[in-house]
Amino acid sequence: MVNRAVVLLSGGLDSATTLYIAKQKFRCLCLIFDYGQRHKKEIAAAKKIARASGSAYRIVKLDLNLASSSLTNKKISVKRSKAGIPHTYVPGRNTIFLSIALSFAEDIKAQAVFIGANAIDFSGYPDCRPAYYRAFRELARLATRTKGIKVYTPLINLTKAQIIQKGIRLGVPYGSTWSCYRGKSYPCNACDSCFYRAKGFKEAGIKDPLIK
Repeated sequence: MVNRAVVLLSGGLDSATTLYIAKQKFRCLCLIFDYGQRHKKEIAAAKKIARASGSAYRIVKLDLNLASSSLTNKKISVKRSKAGIPHTYVPGRNTIFLSIALSFAEDIKAQAVFIGANAIDFSGYPDCRPAYYRAFRELARLATRTKGIKVYTPLINLTKAQIIQKGIRLGVPYGSTWSCYRGKSYPCNACDSCFYRAKGFKEAGIKDPLIK
């Protein structure tokens, strides 16, 4: 029997590392979401990473053009927030993504869903915290016919440096990943995602392949 998993793949370093962790034990189907994000460059990155890993992928299109998030509203700057939940937060995003992943997992008889959530070096999103995933695991148990689909968050308690070091050992192609929320030709170095990526590579003692 082939072990199957559905992996949420955004194209960033966390989701890419998670995919390479998952593919050690599972045949993976990557879900790549096109939800109206301004940094659509991450979609092309995700496809490239899925192909490099030898994994199948599906593009899921959603309309999440929410006025309150700078990831979907180009009128709001993506520069780092000073305190509280940042304006890059997309309300309900992980709940929506995980619910769709759960649906795909049950349909293809997968045993697992993987998401690259992190609660150490992160922006403070409420749906990246351990308590949220404990609750979602119970929801998954109650909401599915098989009741046996596991929801894995292998990076939840790792620093960005630890994630990068693990990914290097696994052969993650970090030069193909994309993290910047602006999605231009070069990382902006001003958004939360750029900040934590740079912090991780610096603390890991590794040069970011995207920085020339």
